[in-house]
Amino acid sequence: MSIWSYANPRKFLETTAPWVPWLMWLSAAVLAVGLVWGFFFTPEAERFGSSVKIIYLHVPSALMAINAWLMMLVASLIWLVRRHHVSALAARAAAPIGMVMTLIALVTGAIWGQPMWGTWWAWDPRLTSFLILFLFYLGYIALWAAIPDPDSAADLTSVLCLVGSVFAILSRYAVNFWNQGLHQGASLSLDSQENVADVFWLPLLVCMAGFVLLFVSLVLLRTGTEIRARRIAAMRARARRAEPVRA
Repeated sequence: MSIWSYANPRKFLETTAPWVPWLMWLSAAVLAVGLVWGFFFTPEAERFGSSVKIIYLHVPSALMAINAWLMMLVASLIWLVRRHHVSALAARAAAPIGMVMTLIALVTGAIWGQPMWGTWWAWDPRLTSFLILFLFYLGYIALWAAIPDPDSAADLTSVLCLVGSVFAILSRYAVNFWNQGLHQGASLSLDSQENVADVFWLPLLVCMAGFVLLFVSLVLLRTGTEIRARRIAAMRARARRAEPVRA
């Protein structure tokens, strides 16, 4: 069976709908384990004290903020090339989730930065690129809402997604591109000298898995909702056209 068969809205709904509740419960369980483990069963860091525990929200949300946009990029490219409506609706469904993830990353970063750097905000390369990414999320959502024709909206938002992908990449690699700014390097790295200690690393991985499961379940749920809303709008349009013209 080709993967493109799931571009059929009926097939997509029949396949994903039974999985959504299970994914929701699984993500809730994994997040509960990771957050409780990280916040209550890990020691204070030598230099950062208990404030280090904010990484269990900050790092997973920042990871998903970037990857949500990259998922939207792939879905937008599929729409532009193959014109599959499910892909366009999946990109639209992911945008508010990615926006919330970006907002969580910005807020938790500010909470971390105030005691560590002595300021809530600095025009650091990574912080600035993340703020711009947040604004792109807002613009993407607003553009969908502003254009009444769904296909035209999908076309224009796909182009916007392509442009915004530059800042999604910068948000991930800004520290590598510019060797300056307050933001430290990656918390997770193949370099053992840069990686966090195992006592923090293992619950962080669990939290990241929980955020990924939560994102997938919410995208599937919202995509199904978008498909049903599109069907209802089409039925109402046909009903209006079928109404007899009154003299």
